[in-house]
Amino acid sequence: MLPTAWSGAQIALSPHEIEQWPKTASARARADDRPTRQPVSFRVPALSRAVPVCRHLARLWMDSEDISNDGAQCAALLVISELMTNAIVHTNSISIACRLRKDSDWLLVEVQDEGGTSFVPHPHRVGNANEYGRGLMVVAQSAQALGTRLETDGGRTFWARISLTG
Repeated sequence: MLPTAWSGAQIALSPHEIEQWPKTASARARADDRPTRQPVSFRVPALSRAVPVCRHLARLWMDSEDISNDGAQCAALLVISELMTNAIVHTNSISIACRLRKDSDWLLVEVQDEGGTSFVPHPHRVGNANEYGRGLMVVAQSAQALGTRLETDGGRTFWARISLTG
């Protein structure tokens, strides 16, 4: 579940909506009914196909928030991709929440999984020949701050703070 302190619009997509994105009427309505001028949360099933859907919704939300800095938008989309993929690959989650909150100079991106693993990923350098293992290092290089917190329900939230001022 989302922390009780979270306020803002919450959009939940079913596995069917994710698999049919953007072909179904309900999926198009979700994109058209995007929240504006408030934090937003997307709850999606832990499916690889959910990652680009969440990026699409995040891009629409950033546009509605007048986040026009291309560097900040690219960093946010990269952070979302990496953190969501980690949650899908490295946890036993059935669903994942991605939350976005803007203040005057910062964009906060949070990805919360449902836990189910004792593995705690952390940024580390790996050789260029390795196909995996660089994601959190890329996230750390794209954000001004990066952290994690354990939730009371056993889940874990990874967060990244991205500068909107360049």
